[in-house]
Amino acid sequence: MRLKNVNQVNKFKEVINECTGNVYIHTPQGDVFNLKSALSEYIAIGRLLDEHGDELELFADLREDETRLIRFLSELDKDAA
Repeated sequence: MRLKNVNQVNKFKEVINECTGNVYIHTPQGDVFNLKSALSEYIAIGRLLDEHGDELELFADLREDETRLIRFLSELDKDAA
């Protein structure tokens, strides 16, 4: 899932915390940040808020977590429209 314009960072973090498996952000440079790790989460959120945040991709280990994230991101798209 490619991330775009995640401007509700606190809600995004809540959704990540609701996930039971690991959730990762991949950068075009090949960096991988596990959002279940507090340190990685801070770095990844900084990258997300950067002007190139839409180049990041989101991955989840578990299908139910992936569904949860897709639902959250689709709600963001509806709110932006």
